[in-house]
Amino acid sequence: MGDGNPYAGEVALVLDGERHLLKLTLGALAELETDMQADSLVGLVRRFENGGFRARDVARLLLAGLRGGGWQEDASRLLSAEIEGGPIEATRVAALLLGRAFALPER
Repeated sequence: MGDGNPYAGEVALVLDGERHLLKLTLGALAELETDMQADSLVGLVRRFENGGFRARDVARLLLAGLRGGGWQEDASRLLSAEIEGGPIEATRVAALLLGRAFALPER
């Protein structure tokens, strides 16, 4: 199915058998800074690079990305959804989503 459009900062995730495109908006990034208790957006990136993230961090990133992609559901819906690929895929998508918010894709 692909990973979304990297030039638009998109990442794909399959929830309950349905493919969704995730994207972080500037507003979502600002909320994540506060919610995740990070000093800065760079701190968020470092947390993922260093493996210092928690399951709650992954869920918050995914929820922000889903909403940026137009998803209208709430956090409880995400937390009860079956994610294709399980927790490992959820973590991969969250990290990729955060990375794409700050870098241009390689050619």
